[in-house]
Amino acid sequence: MLEKLRVVFTIPELRQKIFLTLLLLAIYRVGWQIPLPIVNQEATGLASQSGDPVNRLLNQAAMFSASDLSQMTIFGLGIMPYISASIIFQLLGSVWKPIEELQKEGETGRKKINEYTRYMTVLLCLIQSYFFLKYLTSTMGPNGLVPQMIHTDFLWTNPETNVSYLPFHWQMIAVATMTCGTIFLMWLGEQIDEYGIGNGISLLIMAGILAQMPSAGFALLRNTTLSLQGLGESQKGIEIIIVLAALFLAVVTGIVFITLGQRRIPTQSAKHVRGRRVYGGTRQYLPLRINQAGVMPIIFASSLLMFPTVILGALAQGTGEWGSGWFGWLANLFGNSSSFVYNFLYVVMIYFFCYFWTAITFNPKDMSENLKNFGTFIPGYRPGKRTADYLEKVMVRITYVGAGFLALVAIIPMLISGALKIDPLTASFYGGTGLLIAVSVAFDLVQKIDSHLVMRNYKGLLES
Repeated sequence: MLEKLRVVFTIPELRQKIFLTLLLLAIYRVGWQIPLPIVNQEATGLASQSGDPVNRLLNQAAMFSASDLSQMTIFGLGIMPYISASIIFQLLGSVWKPIEELQKEGETGRKKINEYTRYMTVLLCLIQSYFFLKYLTSTMGPNGLVPQMIHTDFLWTNPETNVSYLPFHWQMIAVATMTCGTIFLMWLGEQIDEYGIGNGISLLIMAGILAQMPSAGFALLRNTTLSLQGLGESQKGIEIIIVLAALFLAVVTGIVFITLGQRRIPTQSAKHVRGRRVYGGTRQYLPLRINQAGVMPIIFASSLLMFPTVILGALAQGTGEWGSGWFGWLANLFGNSSSFVYNFLYVVMIYFFCYFWTAITFNPKDMSENLKNFGTFIPGYRPGKRTADYLEKVMVRITYVGAGFLALVAIIPMLISGALKIDPLTASFYGGTGLLIAVSVAFDLVQKIDSHLVMRNYKGLLES
């Protein structure tokens, strides 16, 4: 492996791409630490320490958007608005005719959709940053969130009521700063795509996820001794490190296996004669990914499950003593990640979004038409509707397996956190969205490096 890494850095073009990518990622990490001008740096992070459902929603979103919503930095929104805009246009491509026609125009249509995506990203940045700032400044009391998070030099205090406010012009400056930060991150991702190596947006997300691993590891080690303490105790012993290491290897191995897993459908091309030569007639296969939906079902399910808790919590506070008991009990039931109801709904929603996202991204009718146009068919099935029905039946079956895998990976952090009494931040690296994204992006990066090595007659990084 060391020899292969040496070969990677002996290729000038590949070495330049890798160093440029690392430089751009370093720029992202520097900006990730720069707070907004109005922020009181001594009090940053106070909002993220509470158990407010909205705070949990923001922290969940920050995991897969390369953002830092608790610190109010210039990159506070991360790349989340751009991801949201891309998902919106991908969904519109399935239901709106003009976008669907643009998708079929090839490179020209793709550039036009990218342009529309950038415009929508700016709009989403303005909306999300404004409401995020309004949430952080929603408590207007003298001891509320505004005096804690915002520097007092930027506040205006009403002398009659002793209530602190953030003036409107400073709010607009903060909104504009966070919007520009997201647009700059989008530009960084495009520069990595064009001049670096790997998918720029995915690498930014992975960098944000992996940057949390050292703090999670140190937090675990600080509470660990070299003696045997027993599983589930508040003071962790050496055996907990061994168990967690074995679990981490098992989960990563399972994620790699399912991520690369395929259902290979045999195909055969028709023979045709050109001149004196016979072409075609070869046997190939059509690969269908087991995890066709990727990480999107977990993102959608985990985000939507936060909203019932937020709504019920607001009703519990607004209905007085009469409704606070019932609504508070329901809010705790839906918001407790270790409860049976929460995990059951989580699994059901993952299955639903797996089939929903697969139905959007996988079109058996178009695939059948493409096979027919290239003179390829599946043995035993006539081209056209019969082939499309067969592909749809196969995809429904393997999606069931992929959804079960995603559901298992999604609830593993909750099971580990509850059974072993591990901090949720540490347990999040044993499954869920973060680990799936990190493994998928790492494989994509290795494949792109391998393509450069194979072009120069070298062995790939994963070849023996």
